[in-house]
Parts: sequence; C-alpha cells; structure tokens
Amino acid sequence: MSKLNKIRKKINLTQEELSDRSGISVRTIQRIESGNEPKGQTLKILAKALGIQENELLQKQETADEINLTLLKVINLSSLLFTVVPPINIVIPLMIMLVKKQFNPLTRQIVSVQILWTIFSVILFMLSSFIKNWFSLGSKFILVVMIVLVFSNVLIILRNTAEIDKKGKLFFCLNFSII
Repeated sequence: MSKLNKIRKKINLTQEELSDRSGISVRTIQRIESGNEPKGQTLKILAKALGIQENELLQKQETADEINLTLLKVINLSSLLFTVVPPINIVIPLMIMLVKKQFNPLTRQIVSVQILWTIFSVILFMLSSFIKNWFSLGSKFILVVMIVLVFSNVLIILRNTAEIDKKGKLFFCLNFSII
C-alpha cells in the first residue's frame, strides 16, 4: 500500500474527493497509489491538499507502521537471555534479524547497542582486574563489577523494550550504526 493511499484513507478521503480537493486527475492519483512516486508540482499539490509535508508522500523512508514492533521486541529481548555471555547476546538478535529479514534502522540500532555495550563491558572488566591489583581490593570486586555490568545490560534491554512498546522507538540508541 502506497503512502498516499494510507494517508488518504487515514483522513477518510476517496480518490475522487482528493482529486476534487487537489485538482489532480483520479487517474494520476491511481498511478501514484499503485507505486509511482509523485514528483514536482504534483507532489507539492498533493501534500498541500492533504495538509502534510512533501517528504511524507515519498516511499524512501520506512515508517513505524511498516515495522513489526512485536518482532522488534523479540529481537531486543533475545539479548536478555544471554546477558551473562556477551558475545552471544549479539549473535542471537543478529540471527533473528537475518532469518526474519528485519533490516530496518531500529533492529540495526538494537544490535549496534549490544555490540557497543559488549565492547565497553570487556574493556571495563579488564580494567577492573588491573584496578583490583593496583589498589589491593578484595576478590569480590571483580564479582561486583560483573554483576553491575550484567544489570546495566538488563536495564538497557528492558528500557528499550518498554520504549518500543510505548512509542515504537528505542530509548538507548546511537547516532550511528555499527552494522
């Protein structure tokens, strides 16, 4: 279903009513709804008639409606099962993403956040063993660091899942994608 079709139906307009409102022929509207992108003046007129921005009619951007939010939550929560074994908390969501062919920006962000967290946790874990030796801290220091790292990952995963459920986006996300 094209974006024009979705928007037109959302505001309860028929193709004929949109044609009357915009001055664009019904046939042109049908062509756009069947997959042709509106260009130039047609794009401007349709956007104005619908009361939206021109870029909202273009097919290039993937909308939140087209993203399966349930599957997105499953991909995110799959990391939760393996928070104790950091490399696997990346592999499992990545495998689900590949098998289900979910290559949208949100799934890439989920895996990217887990990759970055894993790199950060390995570095922090290694630093903590040096810090333990330098400051003669007890043997429980490493255990405390491990527990904090696991709980921080659980917090990231659960907070992102809650935000996906509420707003269809991630709470913890990066300004770049690692994958």
